[in-house]
Amino acid sequence: MNSFLHRLTTGLGSMARRCGALLAVFLLPLAMLGNPAAAHGANWNADTLTVLQNAQGDTTLLTEAEVKSGKATFNQSCGSCHASGITKTNHNVGLDPETLSLATPPRNSIESLVDYLNDPTSYDGEYSIADLHPSLRSSDIFPKMRDLSDDDLRLIAGYILVAPKVQGDSWGGGKIYF
Repeated sequence: MNSFLHRLTTGLGSMARRCGALLAVFLLPLAMLGNPAAAHGANWNADTLTVLQNAQGDTTLLTEAEVKSGKATFNQSCGSCHASGITKTNHNVGLDPETLSLATPPRNSIESLVDYLNDPTSYDGEYSIADLHPSLRSSDIFPKMRDLSDDDLRLIAGYILVAPKVQGDSWGGGKIYF
């Protein structure tokens, strides 16, 4: 009886490994269709790394290292509420390019995002939301903001502007991608 159980469990383990390998063969191409950059690594070219610097239309070219540092800082400081560019507390306002450009004032440049992270306002720009949204102004309420420098804010802003170019529609896409 023991040899029968041994052969059975060994056979099941072998079958599970083969099924897992087959699933990987079929699911990997599907994953690449949904996010080709994830399968091949980010496309770190000048178009991807060039973002709007200010409202006057000046641009800046970020380095791959700056974007990676911005991503790490974003994930640590902002990621709990803005994973993949969504806003967990309000799915109607994400960090996608269209939403950022339609805010008042537009938040689609490094300078405007840094300004927001210093002193956030409502989407229509009518009033301060520093008591509700982490910012340097409200760092007494939001401890994650206390140790962030202006350069950290610039790197976070750069990452927010580069991420949709790498992740496509899934950046800021909200619950349809989760």
